[in-house]
Amino acid sequence: MRLSDLTVIVPTKNEAHNIVPIMDSLHPDVGLVVVDASQDDTFQLVATHRHDAKIIRSAASLGAARQLGADAADTAWLLFSDADISFAPDYWLKLSDLVVRPWGAVYGPKLSISEHSGYYRRLARGMLLLDHLGIPAASGSNLLISRRALIAAGGFDVSLRCNEDSEICWRIQRAGYSVHYEPRLVVLARDHRRLERGPWRKDLHSLARCALLYTGLMPERWRSHDWGYWQSSALLDLLEEIKPPAPR
Repeated sequence: MRLSDLTVIVPTKNEAHNIVPIMDSLHPDVGLVVVDASQDDTFQLVATHRHDAKIIRSAASLGAARQLGADAADTAWLLFSDADISFAPDYWLKLSDLVVRPWGAVYGPKLSISEHSGYYRRLARGMLLLDHLGIPAASGSNLLISRRALIAAGGFDVSLRCNEDSEICWRIQRAGYSVHYEPRLVVLARDHRRLERGPWRKDLHSLARCALLYTGLMPERWRSHDWGYWQSSALLDLLEEIKPPAPR
Protein backbone atom coordinates (compact mmCIF):
# COMPACT_ATOMS: atom_id res chain seq x y z
CA MET A 1 0.00 0.00 0.00
CA ARG A 2 1.28 3.46 -0.87
CA LEU A 3 1.13 5.73 2.16
CA SER A 4 0.32 8.71 -0.05
CA ASP A 5 -2.99 6.95 -0.86
CA LEU A 6 -4.35 7.38 2.67
CA THR A 7 -5.46 10.12 5.03
CA VAL A 8 -5.51 9.87 8.83
CA ILE A 9 -8.72 11.23 10.35
CA VAL A 10 -8.76 12.20 14.04
CA PRO A 11 -11.78 13.63 15.93
CA THR A 12 -10.65 15.75 18.89
CA LYS A 13 -12.20 17.38 21.91
CA ASN A 14 -9.88 19.10 24.40
CA GLU A 15 -6.90 16.93 23.48
CA ALA A 16 -4.11 19.50 23.88
CA HIS A 17 -2.29 17.09 26.22
CA ASN A 18 -2.50 14.27 23.65
CA ILE A 19 -2.44 15.68 20.14
CA VAL A 20 1.28 16.36 19.63
CA PRO A 21 2.47 12.76 20.29
CA ILE A 22 0.09 11.29 17.73
CA MET A 23 1.16 13.86 15.16
CA ASP A 24 4.81 13.05 15.89
CA SER A 25 4.07 9.37 15.20
CA LEU A 26 2.57 10.02 11.74
CA HIS A 27 4.49 9.30 8.56
CA PRO A 28 5.13 12.48 6.54
CA ASP A 29 3.56 10.95 3.42
CA VAL A 30 0.10 10.51 4.94
CA GLY A 31 -2.48 13.26 5.01
CA LEU A 32 -4.19 14.45 8.19
CA VAL A 33 -7.72 15.69 8.82
CA VAL A 34 -8.67 16.79 12.35
CA VAL A 35 -12.32 17.35 13.27
CA ASP A 36 -12.10 19.50 16.38
CA ALA A 37 -14.67 20.31 19.06
CA SER A 38 -12.18 21.70 21.59
CA GLN A 39 -12.18 24.66 23.92
CA ASP A 40 -8.48 24.24 24.70
CA ASP A 41 -5.38 24.71 22.51
CA THR A 42 -5.88 21.62 20.35
CA PHE A 43 -6.68 23.65 17.22
CA GLN A 44 -3.62 25.87 17.60
CA LEU A 45 -1.31 22.91 18.26
CA VAL A 46 -2.47 21.10 15.14
CA ALA A 47 -2.20 24.24 13.01
CA THR A 48 1.35 25.01 14.13
CA HIS A 49 2.65 21.43 14.31
CA ARG A 50 1.25 20.11 11.04
CA HIS A 51 0.87 22.93 8.50
CA ASP A 52 -0.69 20.74 5.81
CA ALA A 53 -3.45 19.39 8.08
CA LYS A 54 -7.08 20.09 7.28
CA ILE A 55 -8.87 21.24 10.43
CA ILE A 56 -12.66 21.23 10.65
CA ARG A 57 -14.31 22.89 13.61
CA SER A 58 -17.41 20.92 14.60
CA ALA A 59 -19.12 19.77 17.79
CA ALA A 60 -20.76 16.85 15.98
CA SER A 61 -21.18 13.37 17.46
CA LEU A 62 -18.26 10.97 17.14
CA GLY A 63 -19.87 9.15 14.22
CA ALA A 64 -20.61 12.45 12.48
CA ALA A 65 -17.09 13.73 13.14
CA ARG A 66 -15.56 10.66 11.51
CA GLN A 67 -17.85 11.12 8.51
CA LEU A 68 -16.97 14.81 8.24
CA GLY A 69 -13.31 13.85 8.16
CA ALA A 70 -13.95 11.24 5.48
CA ASP A 71 -15.80 13.76 3.34
CA ALA A 72 -12.92 16.25 3.65
CA ALA A 73 -10.25 13.74 2.62
CA ASP A 74 -9.44 13.05 -1.04
CA THR A 75 -7.60 9.72 -0.85
CA ALA A 76 -8.72 6.19 -1.67
CA TRP A 77 -8.06 4.96 1.89
CA LEU A 78 -9.10 6.54 5.17
CA LEU A 79 -7.32 5.68 8.43
CA PHE A 80 -9.49 6.56 11.42
CA SER A 81 -7.75 7.08 14.74
CA ASP A 82 -7.98 8.91 18.08
CA ALA A 83 -5.85 11.60 19.68
CA ASP A 84 -4.90 9.51 22.70
CA ILE A 85 -2.78 6.94 20.82
CA SER A 86 0.56 6.83 19.05
CA PHE A 87 1.28 4.68 16.04
CA ALA A 88 3.88 2.01 16.79
CA PRO A 89 7.35 2.80 15.35
CA ASP A 90 7.03 0.05 12.72
CA TYR A 91 3.37 0.76 11.89
CA TRP A 92 3.98 2.59 8.63
CA LEU A 93 6.53 0.10 7.37
CA LYS A 94 4.14 -2.78 8.01
CA LEU A 95 1.27 -0.87 6.44
CA SER A 96 3.30 -0.04 3.32
CA ASP A 97 4.22 -3.74 3.03
CA LEU A 98 0.57 -4.76 3.27
CA VAL A 99 -0.67 -6.39 0.10
CA VAL A 100 -4.09 -4.83 -0.38
CA ARG A 101 -6.60 -7.44 -1.38
CA PRO A 102 -10.24 -6.62 -2.18
CA TRP A 103 -10.79 -5.52 1.42
CA GLY A 104 -13.33 -2.97 2.49
CA ALA A 105 -11.65 -2.36 5.85
CA VAL A 106 -8.58 -3.39 7.82
CA TYR A 107 -8.25 -2.94 11.57
CA GLY A 108 -5.56 -3.66 14.12
CA PRO A 109 -5.14 -3.87 17.90
CA LYS A 110 -4.59 -1.15 20.45
CA LEU A 111 -1.92 -2.10 22.98
CA SER A 112 -0.10 -0.31 25.80
CA ILE A 113 3.53 -0.26 26.85
CA SER A 114 2.72 1.13 30.29
CA GLU A 115 -0.47 0.89 32.36
CA HIS A 116 -3.08 -1.81 31.74
CA SER A 117 -0.88 -3.64 29.23
CA GLY A 118 -2.39 -7.00 30.22
CA TYR A 119 -5.92 -5.70 29.64
CA TYR A 120 -5.07 -4.49 26.13
CA ARG A 121 -3.42 -7.82 25.25
CA ARG A 122 -6.54 -9.69 26.36
CA LEU A 123 -8.68 -7.31 24.30
CA ALA A 124 -6.52 -7.98 21.24
CA ARG A 125 -6.96 -11.74 21.72
CA GLY A 126 -10.71 -11.21 21.93
CA MET A 127 -10.63 -9.24 18.67
CA LEU A 128 -8.76 -12.11 17.01
CA LEU A 129 -11.28 -14.66 18.29
CA LEU A 130 -14.25 -12.63 17.03
CA ASP A 131 -12.50 -12.19 13.68
CA HIS A 132 -12.27 -15.99 13.38
CA LEU A 133 -16.03 -16.09 14.04
CA GLY A 134 -16.61 -13.59 11.24
CA ILE A 135 -17.56 -10.68 13.52
CA PRO A 136 -15.32 -7.60 13.22
CA ALA A 137 -14.63 -5.93 16.58
CA ALA A 138 -12.85 -2.86 15.25
CA SER A 139 -11.35 -0.03 17.25
CA GLY A 140 -11.81 3.51 15.96
CA SER A 141 -8.24 4.15 17.08
CA ASN A 142 -6.90 1.87 14.35
CA LEU A 143 -9.37 1.45 11.50
CA LEU A 144 -8.47 1.66 7.80
CA ILE A 145 -11.45 1.87 5.43
CA SER A 146 -11.63 1.98 1.66
CA ARG A 147 -13.51 5.07 0.54
CA ARG A 148 -15.45 2.92 -1.94
CA ALA A 149 -16.57 0.56 0.85
CA LEU A 150 -17.51 3.43 3.15
CA ILE A 151 -19.74 4.93 0.47
CA ALA A 152 -21.30 1.55 -0.35
CA ALA A 153 -22.15 1.03 3.32
CA GLY A 154 -23.81 4.45 3.57
CA GLY A 155 -21.12 6.09 5.72
CA PHE A 156 -20.88 6.28 9.48
CA ASP A 157 -24.06 6.40 11.53
CA VAL A 158 -23.96 10.08 12.50
CA SER A 159 -26.29 9.52 15.45
CA LEU A 160 -23.81 7.28 17.28
CA ARG A 161 -21.66 8.81 20.00
CA CYS A 162 -19.72 5.58 20.51
CA ASN A 163 -19.39 2.07 18.97
CA GLU A 164 -19.53 3.71 15.55
CA ASP A 165 -16.31 1.87 14.67
CA SER A 166 -17.57 -1.71 14.92
CA GLU A 167 -20.99 -0.72 13.58
CA ILE A 168 -19.61 0.65 10.30
CA CYS A 169 -17.52 -2.52 9.82
CA TRP A 170 -20.61 -4.70 10.15
CA ARG A 171 -22.39 -2.66 7.48
CA ILE A 172 -19.32 -2.74 5.22
CA GLN A 173 -19.35 -6.53 5.58
CA ARG A 174 -23.06 -6.70 4.82
CA ALA A 175 -22.49 -4.52 1.74
CA GLY A 176 -20.37 -7.34 0.32
CA TYR A 177 -16.86 -6.21 1.30
CA SER A 178 -14.45 -8.20 3.44
CA VAL A 179 -13.15 -6.80 6.74
CA HIS A 180 -9.68 -7.98 7.77
CA TYR A 181 -8.04 -8.03 11.20
CA GLU A 182 -4.29 -7.39 10.97
CA PRO A 183 -2.54 -7.95 14.34
CA ARG A 184 0.77 -6.54 13.04
CA LEU A 185 -0.70 -3.03 12.72
CA VAL A 186 -0.40 -1.82 16.31
CA VAL A 187 -1.28 1.50 17.92
CA LEU A 188 -0.27 2.32 21.48
CA ALA A 189 -2.71 3.75 24.03
CA ARG A 190 -1.50 6.71 26.08
CA ASP A 191 -4.70 7.75 27.89
CA HIS A 192 -6.58 5.23 30.02
CA ARG A 193 -9.39 7.37 31.45
CA ARG A 194 -12.15 4.85 30.85
CA LEU A 195 -10.11 2.00 32.30
CA GLU A 196 -9.51 3.99 35.49
CA ARG A 197 -13.21 3.46 36.23
CA GLY A 198 -12.69 -0.29 35.99
CA PRO A 199 -12.20 -2.68 33.05
CA TRP A 200 -15.34 -4.61 34.03
CA ARG A 201 -17.44 -1.49 33.62
CA LYS A 202 -15.91 -0.60 30.25
CA ASP A 203 -16.32 -4.13 28.88
CA LEU A 204 -19.94 -4.44 30.00
CA HIS A 205 -20.78 -1.13 28.38
CA SER A 206 -19.22 -2.14 25.05
CA LEU A 207 -20.64 -5.67 25.01
CA ALA A 208 -24.18 -4.54 25.78
CA ARG A 209 -24.25 -1.79 23.18
CA CYS A 210 -22.49 -3.81 20.48
CA ALA A 211 -24.81 -6.79 20.97
CA LEU A 212 -27.85 -4.55 20.44
CA LEU A 213 -26.30 -2.82 17.43
CA TYR A 214 -25.12 -6.03 15.79
CA THR A 215 -28.49 -7.76 16.14
CA GLY A 216 -30.45 -4.68 15.10
CA LEU A 217 -32.26 -4.58 18.44
CA MET A 218 -30.99 -1.16 19.53
CA PRO A 219 -34.01 1.15 19.91
CA GLU A 220 -33.63 4.19 17.70
CA ARG A 221 -33.99 6.57 20.64
CA TRP A 222 -31.00 4.92 22.37
CA ARG A 223 -28.56 5.26 19.47
CA SER A 224 -27.70 8.90 20.12
CA HIS A 225 -27.12 8.39 23.86
CA ASP A 226 -23.67 7.24 24.97
CA TRP A 227 -24.87 5.39 28.12
CA GLY A 228 -22.22 7.14 30.19
CA TYR A 229 -19.35 6.43 27.77
CA TRP A 230 -17.45 9.53 28.86
CA GLN A 231 -18.93 10.09 32.30
CA SER A 232 -20.58 8.31 35.17
CA SER A 233 -23.80 6.53 34.29
CA ALA A 234 -26.55 5.59 36.72
CA LEU A 235 -26.92 2.20 35.01
CA LEU A 236 -23.22 1.44 35.20
CA ASP A 237 -23.02 2.65 38.79
CA LEU A 238 -25.84 0.26 39.72
CA LEU A 239 -24.14 -2.64 37.93
CA GLU A 240 -20.91 -1.80 39.73
CA GLU A 241 -22.70 -2.10 43.08
CA ILE A 242 -24.04 -5.57 42.30
CA LYS A 243 -20.84 -6.86 40.68
CA PRO A 244 -19.71 -10.12 42.31
CA PRO A 245 -16.65 -9.73 44.55
CA ALA A 246 -13.27 -10.42 42.99
CA PRO A 247 -11.80 -13.84 43.82
CA ARG A 248 -9.19 -13.80 46.57
